[in-house]
Amino acid sequence: MSFLLHPIAHVQASRPQAQDDHWGGERARITLVPPLTAEALRGLEAFSHIEVIFLFHQVEEAAVVRGARHPRGQARWPEVGIFAQRARHRPNRLGSTICRLIAVQGAALEVAELDAIDGTPVLDIKPVMAEFLPRSPLRQPTWSHELMADYWAGTEEG
Repeated sequence: MSFLLHPIAHVQASRPQAQDDHWGGERARITLVPPLTAEALRGLEAFSHIEVIFLFHQVEEAAVVRGARHPRGQARWPEVGIFAQRARHRPNRLGSTICRLIAVQGAALEVAELDAIDGTPVLDIKPVMAEFLPRSPLRQPTWSHELMADYWAGTEEG
């Protein structure tokens, strides 16, 4: 079975290409595409955060990983399956980020700390609700903390 998805919006951001770190403080605009209108965003301003599901549109099919690899190609971290990492080289090239909602402006959203690049197709937007967050403590391996150490750090300029 396969599905045909169409973008519901596109990201306008300062980064033209993906980078591994320093997404802290990044601002972006998400603009709905017709036939969607501002009505689809009604009530979203009451939430502090949204989850954005998007397509890693610059990842070529040849770069997709279907097995295991060292995260970021770093041998110091264990070789783990693609589903044990959040890399963009996934089989369906889907990304998901919880970001801060700054404002709803008509058919557009202003967000902070969305790790998506300029032109990224957005496939869905969901409000973040406490009841959908983990209900028990998180567990993750040490290497993943090392990998993420600078991910949300600010850029040198900002």
